[in-house]
Amino acid sequence: MKIGVIGLGYIGLPTAIMFASSGHNVIGLEIRRDVVEKINSGRAHIIEPEINERLKKVIAEERLKATTRPEDLRGAEAFIVCVQTPLLDDSPDLSYVENAIRTIAEVMDRGALIVIESTVPPGTTVRMARLLEDLTGMREGIDFYVAHAPERVMPGRIFKELVYNSRIIGGVSPKAAVLAEKLYRSFVKGKIYLTTATTAEMVKLMENTFRDVNIALANEFAILAQQYGVNVFEAIRLANTHPRVRIHMPGIGVGGHCLPKDPYLLLSSAKKEFGLIRLARQVNENMPKIAVNLLFEAFERAGVDPSRATVVVLGLAYKGGTDDTRNSPALKLVKLLETRVGEVRTYDPYVGGTHKDIKDALREADAAIIATDHLEFKTLPWEELGSLMRTRILIDGRGIIAEPPADFIFLGIGRGDV
Repeated sequence: MKIGVIGLGYIGLPTAIMFASSGHNVIGLEIRRDVVEKINSGRAHIIEPEINERLKKVIAEERLKATTRPEDLRGAEAFIVCVQTPLLDDSPDLSYVENAIRTIAEVMDRGALIVIESTVPPGTTVRMARLLEDLTGMREGIDFYVAHAPERVMPGRIFKELVYNSRIIGGVSPKAAVLAEKLYRSFVKGKIYLTTATTAEMVKLMENTFRDVNIALANEFAILAQQYGVNVFEAIRLANTHPRVRIHMPGIGVGGHCLPKDPYLLLSSAKKEFGLIRLARQVNENMPKIAVNLLFEAFERAGVDPSRATVVVLGLAYKGGTDDTRNSPALKLVKLLETRVGEVRTYDPYVGGTHKDIKDALREADAAIIATDHLEFKTLPWEELGSLMRTRILIDGRGIIAEPPADFIFLGIGRGDV
């Protein structure tokens, strides 16, 4: 098949590569010209294991081509929508999805299959199908077919999970779900469950809202553990030995393109207020402030004037092993610190920052805050690095330091035992 993939970001590009690797001819539409040029040269603009090798192969085989020209999508038998759905004041901005649908309406032929992978509020896929009907004069379920197939992958494991994770596919019409299942079977080896489009939308939002609420509970446990002198990570490990308990890990906050956003998408069209979900969001959004409070407690112990202090934030990505900074709590932490301390430096081996070398970043610094759980940060030689610092303060916002380094004022979220 000729497949058009609209949006070549963290989900769209790997998805396009998988379809191309399965023998389809894929045209990827992307508005960023520099990204298109990079992809067509065989280089990915995102960091993900295996992505460059896989991309080079399908480009060389002429199975994938990126373009900025919507007219290049003409003749496609299927369209995959992988555009962003950001929040504006806690409300979803669906303009990118709608623009994609309007683009498809201009180029699609009768019989086309349109699959929305973008995470959207319940009812969106049906509304987009009706928009296509209005724009084309054709009918969904007869002249064209619309389905929702939400992505369920994690950065750092995208290609494995695209193949082996189960998928939920919801059709606006039953035939749309069947056609989408057949398309995704070209590379998916996990189970595929068919349902309605609105159910599929809600399933994705429920999954991430569950995780967000669980993390909020873990973060409250962490705050309590600090008060009671308990190591919350040990307590969680022991609590999770219960066969019906699975507490998530606390930390400096929740980031990424899904968890901070999806609870708001789930509630966006609700007819009443749902307090637990919103309260969980507030707890998680407040965690960078908890890290700042620990830092100022350490300043007080060390006799450091915050207005003259230099603080190094280690990590800018929202999770370890990736360059993805979308909704990263580390960026929120940096903004908070910029208004309260003398100088803020940043270092991230994947993203970059104010400093490209960790030693340069820590030289004459008063404190370091671990904001991202990069593997590289778990085994840093703090005794050596501490000799570069003016004041030895270390704040662990991710629970990755097992033992406090010698001669440091060490505080960690949920580490009431130190």
